[in-house]
Amino acid sequence: MSEKRVTVVVITHNRYAELLHTLGRITDLPESPRTVVTDNASTDDTAAAVSARFPDVLLLRPGRNLGALGRNLAVRHVTTPYVAFCDDDTWWEPGSLRHAADLLDERPGLAAVNARIVVEPSGEEDPVVAELRESPLTGPSWLPGPAIGSFLAAATVMRTDAFRSVGGFHPGLWLGGEEELLATDLLSDGWWLSYVPDLTIHHAASTVRDSTGRRVTGLRNTLWFTWLRRPLIPAARRTAELMRTVPRDLPSARALGQAAAGLPWVLKQRRPVSAEVEAQLAALERARRTSSARRYVG
Repeated sequence: MSEKRVTVVVITHNRYAELLHTLGRITDLPESPRTVVTDNASTDDTAAAVSARFPDVLLLRPGRNLGALGRNLAVRHVTTPYVAFCDDDTWWEPGSLRHAADLLDERPGLAAVNARIVVEPSGEEDPVVAELRESPLTGPSWLPGPAIGSFLAAATVMRTDAFRSVGGFHPGLWLGGEEELLATDLLSDGWWLSYVPDLTIHHAASTVRDSTGRRVTGLRNTLWFTWLRRPLIPAARRTAELMRTVPRDLPSARALGQAAAGLPWVLKQRRPVSAEVEAQLAALERARRTSSARRYVG
């Protein structure tokens, strides 16, 4: 039966081979979800290939690379109560979308569920799964799994109204660790996020990626997030720790330079979280110090 509660949202840029594979997997799902793709100004055959192979997919072509804001654009076209985010190199396990919708139906205080991520073709768990499973946060007993303080946009089903209520992904971050700010704003509004191992998404990492560029934007966005939401002393402490521990190389210098250049708008939009939410962020920060999935290398 077609799953009428979930819409799948995918953003893509110049990776049409991976995208076509992902769309094929989504099309084969028993849930048959409606799918929206934002083509972030691809210069390859993405638009033509999607239109030809998957005419039922809603293809959005904003004409420029919106980064994570491509998801915001797609969600404007979502009419279902839940949205399943998916990258062009990830795909959902059959049955996971329906199970996620059931979990969200039963728990009105739950904003999002993050699935277990399986790396293909090895079939091993992504290293970040251990971090999700061993989250230091304590949540209410009705959560379907561990409470988490952030999520992976390539592996999450979220309540559409919750996403819209906090404004979606922040326009200043573009792409790279953009989930942390959105998650923190959801926590500040009283929502809960949970890791659910019964949900599964597969990830066959694209070979068409700029790992160094992703490191630059990831570090920059971590610093921007820190000063947008963390109180003064924790923000200063976190900044000092990053300055001390990141590699002393050109990508790190680029990230720090970009972060400094954006400081005026960051401070203008600064809105520190409550003491309760800061305690959660501090607990997550301590846990991540030993995480192999949180290193600014590449």
